[in-house]
Amino acid sequence: MPIFDEILRCCGSRKWAEAMAARWPFAATAAMLHEADGIWRRLDPEDWLEAFRAHPRIGERTATGWPQQEQSGTASASTDERTELARLDCEYQDRFGYIFIVCATGKNTAEMLDALNERLRNPPAVEIQIAAEQQRQITRLRLLKLSQ
Repeated sequence: MPIFDEILRCCGSRKWAEAMAARWPFAATAAMLHEADGIWRRLDPEDWLEAFRAHPRIGERTATGWPQQEQSGTASASTDERTELARLDCEYQDRFGYIFIVCATGKNTAEMLDALNERLRNPPAVEIQIAAEQQRQITRLRLLKLSQ
C-alpha cells in the first residue's frame, strides 16, 4: 500500500496526509509527531471536518481496524448505553454538523457518555477546537501504530 494511503488511515484529511507523505520517512518518532501536529494545526476547519467524516460513529458496531480497537471500551456497553450513545451522537451532529469525535482509547462507555453530555453544552466555535484536538490525539496514536 502506498505511504499516502497508510497515512490517510491515520487521519482522513487529504491535505494533512499529502503533507505528511511529502515529508515521509522521518528520522525519529518525535520528529514525525511534531510535524504531524504542526501540519494539523495549520489546516483549515474544512480539513478538520474532512478528517471527522472518516470516522465511524462512537460505539458503532460496524467499526473495524483501528477504530474498533480504539472504541473497545464500548464493546461491553448495555443496550441502553448504546441507545444513549446513538441518541446523544445524533443530537451532537444536529447541533454541530459533524459526529462526536473523541479519543476513545482507554475510555469506557460511561466516560464517553459524560464527555458527550458535557461537550453538547459548548458553543460551536469552542467545540470544533475541542474536536480538532481530539482528532490530533487520535492521529498521534495511529501514527505510532503505523510506525511500529
